[in-house]
Amino acid sequence: MSPTHGIVLAIDTAAPRLQLALLLADGSVDVSVDEMATGQAEAIFGRVAQLLGRNGVGYADLSRVVTTTGPGSFTGLRIGLSAARGIGLARTIPVIGVPSLLALSLSVAGPSTVLLDARRGEAYFQIFAGAGVALTPPDLVAMVLAQAAIPPDTTLISSPFVDIGLLAQYGAQADPATHMPEASYVRDADAKPQTAGRVERLNV
Repeated sequence: MSPTHGIVLAIDTAAPRLQLALLLADGSVDVSVDEMATGQAEAIFGRVAQLLGRNGVGYADLSRVVTTTGPGSFTGLRIGLSAARGIGLARTIPVIGVPSLLALSLSVAGPSTVLLDARRGEAYFQIFAGAGVALTPPDLVAMVLAQAAIPPDTTLISSPFVDIGLLAQYGAQADPATHMPEASYVRDADAKPQTAGRVERLNV
């Protein structure tokens, strides 16, 4: 697929990998994948620089950035979103947010069901008519209920790792107005801001 919007950088840090893809003007895709449960924040910009450098392009050549928005690791999502937003702000280019369950569906042309283990006996669950075409909203349900609700004649997707090249291609065509780069946890984030001891600001 040829990109509509020039050179596109895709980022996925929602699962324990650091995944990057560069969609070039000729439609080819170069990817960088590191198995990495921690340390993504320290590594991400170095990996981006390597990916850009080996393709003979720089940040100034990017026309948009794409990132997954979850559900996924709270810390991982913040890293990917912060990096994408930072690049977008610095270059004044669109930042495209793609929900992770939708991103996973891109690897299957026909009907699919995404069912990811969310721990605590629960699952992230969504049904798709085709690649990127949702039939149901993303949901967090009991694992046994999710397993019972899988439609027949559908491809089951249970891996949390998106195809980063397909994410780049999808993001190249996506409308920034309907793909906001905002975290979608489905479940409330386990990590909460620390508020103990915070002094309320007084209006004087």
